[in-house]
Amino acid sequence: MSLDIGLYIVPTPIGNLEDITLRALRVLKDIDYIACEDTRRTGNLLKQLDIPKKELISYYDSIESSKKYKIIELIQSKKSVALVSDSGTPLISDPGYKLIKECIEKKIPIYPLPGATAFVPALVASGFSVHHFCFFGFPPQKKGRKAFINKIKSCPYTVIIYEASNKIMKLLKEIQIEIGTDIQVCIAREISKVYEEFIRGTIGDCMEICEKRQLKGELVLIINEKL
Repeated sequence: MSLDIGLYIVPTPIGNLEDITLRALRVLKDIDYIACEDTRRTGNLLKQLDIPKKELISYYDSIESSKKYKIIELIQSKKSVALVSDSGTPLISDPGYKLIKECIEKKIPIYPLPGATAFVPALVASGFSVHHFCFFGFPPQKKGRKAFINKIKSCPYTVIIYEASNKIMKLLKEIQIEIGTDIQVCIAREISKVYEEFIRGTIGDCMEICEKRQLKGELVLIINEKL
């Protein structure tokens, strides 16, 4: 079954290879080109999934503005292109927004596939309210960080943040100072991977655990809504 011409947004596994969907496998097998953050990493993924070699286009933050035109030209020349990130759903704290916007302006069909992403399983397993939530992605490390923390402070809903394990203590301390010591948080670590775990409690409890254990891996921080 041949693919329609257009841009396919394809989620890739965030840990367990079984996170890939049957539809994603078919698209990656039949697609003409794949735009990806790291060609070596995507090439290895295709090999693990027993998908034949594909034409890979390097597509990451610093070259997104220029490479989007190459992808547009390929699609306009009747080629199908898949956009993938290193893991999870493209655009979620990853490049792709500029390409999607350009495709919309050029009236190029976009086919978004459902699939793996870290914050959804972290949220639903946190034990906090999922009726209303705000996703903030990664905090800025310098410029705009104070404004970022203030936005979290003013948000009345469940808050979701991505952060690296070596930077989580700094973030927790800032949140504790600005919001308080009694707020409930959940740190989801290594979602979908062998060492997946959830650390729940007050922010003080979780800070104590982080100091003792020096957590490793990819983290999702969930902050309970302000009751």
